[in-house]
Amino acid sequence: MNAWLAAVTEPTVVIIDAMAYLMIVFGTVQAFIGVVGLAIRRGGQGADRREVWLAYARWLVAGLTFQLAADIIESSVAPTWQSIGQLGAIAVIRTFLNYFLERDLVEVRERRPLAGAKP
Repeated sequence: MNAWLAAVTEPTVVIIDAMAYLMIVFGTVQAFIGVVGLAIRRGGQGADRREVWLAYARWLVAGLTFQLAADIIESSVAPTWQSIGQLGAIAVIRTFLNYFLERDLVEVRERRPLAGAKP
């Protein structure tokens, strides 16, 4: 049973890591295009820049979440101190990113009605 689980785990972890990689690459390309677009339009507004960075942060958090899932699967089959340390580091980074992203999203939501109310 253990050998079968280890054999299935390895390709699963590779696939999930690839998904995380694609999310991070896609988000990075999207953010780059957004920043270049704002630069071409002479900087855009502060809200436009914030939207680009918030969208990028969402992609990064999604990618980190998938990496965390892959690390959990990997460390559950063959736990080593190195894999547990990596799992802990990714969990801490993801938690901090999530906290600050949520804080920024709340701030953006609070500002939108005020911006829409101005003539």
